[in-house]
Amino acid sequence: MMPRPLSRFDRILVEIERALGTALDPRPAASRPSPARAVDEQALEEPERRHAAGLMRVNHVGEVCAQALYSGQAAVARDPKIRHQLLEAAAEETDHLAWCGERLQQLGDRPSLLNPLWYGGAYAIGAAAGLVSDRLSLGFVVETERQVEAHLEGHLSKLPQADQRSRAIVSQMKQDEARHADQALAAGGVVLPDPVKGAMRLAANLMRAVAYRM
Repeated sequence: MMPRPLSRFDRILVEIERALGTALDPRPAASRPSPARAVDEQALEEPERRHAAGLMRVNHVGEVCAQALYSGQAAVARDPKIRHQLLEAAAEETDHLAWCGERLQQLGDRPSLLNPLWYGGAYAIGAAAGLVSDRLSLGFVVETERQVEAHLEGHLSKLPQADQRSRAIVSQMKQDEARHADQALAAGGVVLPDPVKGAMRLAANLMRAVAYRM
């Protein structure tokens, strides 16, 4: 017996469930083991622990936003292949979300209190871009992932040297984000205008400053 197609109401329920799971679940299920599991834990001084936790909270928020962005884009994508590509990337971002959440717990800290707000804003941006065109939507993926890749490179220089577990996670995330950008560009993503890139960078910097503390 063939399953019935999802109705619009069904799709809304799916989006609500995904949003709640992403924004409120501190440890979503990952399809891949955390890169940190093969790395021994090393003792951190209290200032180092707080700093590492702040950076990993920022990374966790980034993954919340990535989930929301991809979900918003996929919800309005016209091309089924592009929708599938976006959902595949979102599934891989779930691994990142789980790894960062697990690492925050190990560091004795918590995710951002504003995760529902971050999710809602990113979802709206993703859906708005997708409504314009699939190519613009993919262009947002390319630029977002390029900026995230650069941001993660910066975190590798900022994390305490003793925190090799967080470093292992960030390194793997950086590789995955670069691949997502390449795939979106190959699928037809457009290059965004410089003012749009600048606005995205400003919004990301504001998010990082807030998320580091709360």
